[in-house]
Amino acid sequence: MSGVAELARRGRGLPVYVGVVGIGAVAAAVSQVWLSGVPAVGVGATAAVLGFLADRVAAGTEGRGGASSFGGLLRGRSGRIPLVSQVDDPLAVGVHPAEWSPEGAPAYVARDVEPELRRILTDHQFILLLGESTAGKTRLAYETARTLFPERLFVRPLGKEALPLAFEQIRRHRRRGSLLWLDDLECYLGAGGLAERELAALLAERPGQVTVLATMRAEEHRRYDAREESRLTGSDRDLWRTERGVIQAARTIRVARRWSEPECERAVRVAEDPRIERALRSRARFGVCEVLASGPALLDSWRDGWAPGANPRGAALVAAAVDCRRLGLRRPLPQEWLAELHQMYLADRGGEALKPEPLGSAIAWASQAAHATSSLLIGSPVAGWTAFDYLLDAPGLGPVPDHLWDGLLPRVGAEDCYGLGLVAHQESRLGRASVALRRACEGAVPGADFALAIVLGDSGHPAQAVRALEPILRRRAEARGDPDPETLAARHQLAYFTGESGKAAEAVRLFATLVPDTTRHLGPDHADTLAARHQLAYFTGESGNPVEAVRQLRVLLADRERVLGSGHAQTLATRRGLAWFRGCGGELGAAQVDLSLLVTDATALLGPDDPHTLAVRGAWAWFALLTGDPAEAAAELTALAADRSRILGPDHPHTLSTRLHLAHALAALGDPGRARRAAAELLADAERLLEPGHPRTAAIRAFLASWAVGAD
Repeated sequence: MSGVAELARRGRGLPVYVGVVGIGAVAAAVSQVWLSGVPAVGVGATAAVLGFLADRVAAGTEGRGGASSFGGLLRGRSGRIPLVSQVDDPLAVGVHPAEWSPEGAPAYVARDVEPELRRILTDHQFILLLGESTAGKTRLAYETARTLFPERLFVRPLGKEALPLAFEQIRRHRRRGSLLWLDDLECYLGAGGLAERELAALLAERPGQVTVLATMRAEEHRRYDAREESRLTGSDRDLWRTERGVIQAARTIRVARRWSEPECERAVRVAEDPRIERALRSRARFGVCEVLASGPALLDSWRDGWAPGANPRGAALVAAAVDCRRLGLRRPLPQEWLAELHQMYLADRGGEALKPEPLGSAIAWASQAAHATSSLLIGSPVAGWTAFDYLLDAPGLGPVPDHLWDGLLPRVGAEDCYGLGLVAHQESRLGRASVALRRACEGAVPGADFALAIVLGDSGHPAQAVRALEPILRRRAEARGDPDPETLAARHQLAYFTGESGKAAEAVRLFATLVPDTTRHLGPDHADTLAARHQLAYFTGESGNPVEAVRQLRVLLADRERVLGSGHAQTLATRRGLAWFRGCGGELGAAQVDLSLLVTDATALLGPDDPHTLAVRGAWAWFALLTGDPAEAAAELTALAADRSRILGPDHPHTLSTRLHLAHALAALGDPGRARRAAAELLADAERLLEPGHPRTAAIRAFLASWAVGAD
């Protein structure tokens, strides 16, 4: 038994281990406790700390433990990469620790999707398991891999900076197959991370001999999909092309958090383990793995910690750590950062009136394992702290406050700024996104200039975006060639913002050449091909040919329903475009009926706050005005302006558009004075926010000019 495991067995693991961390010996300890012949380290808080450090910190172990050439890869005492069969502790692969028992980790209970996973693992080289935190994704992947690939190398990079080393080792060991283990796939993406091209090349070199097995929280996965779907125009603005390309290359399997009855019946067979027995008793409310990892108990502890005299400073530390993750920061927070960033959270809740505990006591409380499993904060003062991922999906979390963003941004580096900027853009925080991505550009982060150009265009500066995209497109075409997906993506964005700057006919010409190229190089059903067709139809209608736009959109709608399904956000966007141009072509009544149905469908399928739903409501209100119901239109546009201001921000161009439509409705109601005043305020905001010559500013001026001065 290793020294750390023996200390843990005696119940003294955490204090001694923290002491070990304090003197910088983490790497030496971590490298000696996981592999075959060494009992599992599954004991209480020690296991929680070890599990975290294995996952996040041990990338810094290069040069230690006799395996300096392997750097930040999981390894044994010999310094060699282990076989899959030799990794006999599930904590070593990222499984959330469960309550300690002399028997080690709880018995594995086969999941319903396991047969499908086994089948897919024999036919595909890249598999991604999706599910909520504590759904059991990692344990399922671990147990399945151990039975299917026991003699393969277990290659686990302990951070994205170790990916080149992982690829090197896989190529070096050509006579033996490899399993590339990417638990929490999102941590391997982004600047300097995994790229689809590199991964595809690796898999092509070793067909059937390399398997990539990854996991990802459903909420993280949703971000990548929602980024595309949040486009009100339906365009595929591929800010996260590299990340999405990696994710889309995987064969996906979803793992449910709540266990099915057959799964619970299988669990009953091992219910002599009291941990599983207790978890089964709670299955009406929670998932079994969720309870084993103490997720609900920890969430309650966090909420209860805010009580005066309880642990309000600890609760504030957790809140700051949770929101840093929600902003897109995936690495651990240095303790000195957390000590500063939590203070505004504490002040917002009452400050000294809450009788907060000292910082040391707060850290100890937040990092104390519940039932010797997970803890609210995972890490150490040396390695940094991260929030237990279960808390990130807690219901009722409000918007991340500006004070955290303002406090965090000056502290992080350029690569972190890139990730923060992408998340801010996805969440329509365009001002945040612009600041962060400019920092990333200053640090020469690959792709940051492309992302910043798109943010500029979305912020009301489409002509500026075009000027920024032109050299990017030239560089991509020269370096990668025109068929490359990234070159095609740059062409798409250039064409889109050309149209948004008021040059609809030019956008039609650009998309008319892009569609056949994406069809040829990516395929007719590829998302980028469908997105380019959508934009071709849209700008065809905007350039004065709504009948042709309707014809194109009808064909596209059938294809999107076939490829994506009727409930997909892009399918709904095509339905919205079809209804819009039917109305523009004179079919006002039909457009209004179509949009009424679409409001109901979008609200049910996407939610009331989804940008697509908001766009459908705006289109419905506009046609309500055109069909002679200005009172209904004004009421809906008033509500929509408030909702868009709340969700997108008061300065978002779509919020400005809603305010212009509202001014039209007020005028139609017979209140031109109020309409003029509203439009005058809007014009001042548009001139402040939008670039000179923006079509929306011109439309506001035209509306104001249509009213005689003094005609109140």
